[in-house]
Amino acid sequence: MTDQDLIKSFLDGNQDSFEELVNRYKNLVYSVITRQTRDVEEANDISQEVFIKVYKNLHKYTAEYKFSTWIMRITSNHIIDMHRRKKIETVSIEATEYRADSHADSPETELIRADQAKRINKIVDTLPEKYKIPVILYHHDDLTYQEISEKTDEPLSKVKNRIFRGRKILKALLAEEA
Repeated sequence: MTDQDLIKSFLDGNQDSFEELVNRYKNLVYSVITRQTRDVEEANDISQEVFIKVYKNLHKYTAEYKFSTWIMRITSNHIIDMHRRKKIETVSIEATEYRADSHADSPETELIRADQAKRINKIVDTLPEKYKIPVILYHHDDLTYQEISEKTDEPLSKVKNRIFRGRKILKALLAEEA
């Protein structure tokens, strides 16, 4: 059954159809959320919240957009709303514990690496959704082009093109910032 068939079936009262939609899109939603939150437990909770929103709003879905695009938009908006509501958590210096590790990089090296990762993640977050999602799925989640094509229900050529263009945009943004 297509996504549209499942949605129509669900709206006609078949609850199993929604379960099938969840099964089709849970990994995509979860991987995008995990990439944004970097916290597995929080990603599980947020994924559930996203699917509750989808459940409550499925009657608003129109077939003019792909369902994968619609659910990614809900996911992205939910993450943005969550970040707006979330307060910055702080830990006192007294509560932290320092352990010397002879095999670890120097604190300076770790700080530089962490700073670079934050910078890159911040820039990735500015990409348009159509580029950001494939780039994240490819580079962060290590999915193949084919797997991304299947998860996003986009043609393989479009996935390759979006990853290529996303990388090109990232390269330009990184060069501007340097």
